[in-house]
Amino acid sequence: MKKNNLVVLAVALMVAAFASAAFLYNSQQSQSQENRTKDNSDALIQTYSFRMGNPDAKVTIVEFMDPACETCKHFHPFVKDLIRKNSGKINLVIRYAPFHKGSDYMVKILEAARKQHKFRQVLDLMFETQSVWASHHNPQPELFLDILERKGYDIARIKKDMQNPAIQKIIDQDLADGARLGANKTPTFFVNGKPMPSFGYNQLRELVNTEVTANY
Repeated sequence: MKKNNLVVLAVALMVAAFASAAFLYNSQQSQSQENRTKDNSDALIQTYSFRMGNPDAKVTIVEFMDPACETCKHFHPFVKDLIRKNSGKINLVIRYAPFHKGSDYMVKILEAARKQHKFRQVLDLMFETQSVWASHHNPQPELFLDILERKGYDIARIKKDMQNPAIQKIIDQDLADGARLGANKTPTFFVNGKPMPSFGYNQLRELVNTEVTANY
């Protein structure tokens, strides 16, 4: 009986030690990311970055996203809802991290649509139809042009504007900035220059609410 109790105690101590080590590691990782963000704060936003919400808001969310990323698709309505519920208090800045094959093509479509003042509508449509064109085994981003054409968009103009070499420079700059900030997965969020302590819907909501409360 005593031997069994000792075994149980030993296991409990091991579990406690592991939990403590894991907590310490996560805390160190979080602090390291905070320091990295502070040291590279100039990489958070570029003058060309697309903004959504109130440009004069005191709370800014920077999102590094990939149009082919399923998690980005799921976070998209959540972030829009945060902006809606905090009307006038949040500014969203979109940065690109096209890690999936073919995603750079989609970014070029987005930037071409932006010239027609259709960025938000096209981004919404990209996520809505992601399953059609973004198969990770066989991505076919060109299929999205057919979708846009059926929706009545000026495809000839989009195809022409996609060829602008300035778009590739935007992609390259966003990837370089993301690398400096440690945005190595999508989506990656920063709120008023602060990285999320851990990933999740609640974590993003709490960080946003904290900044809204602190600034309004």
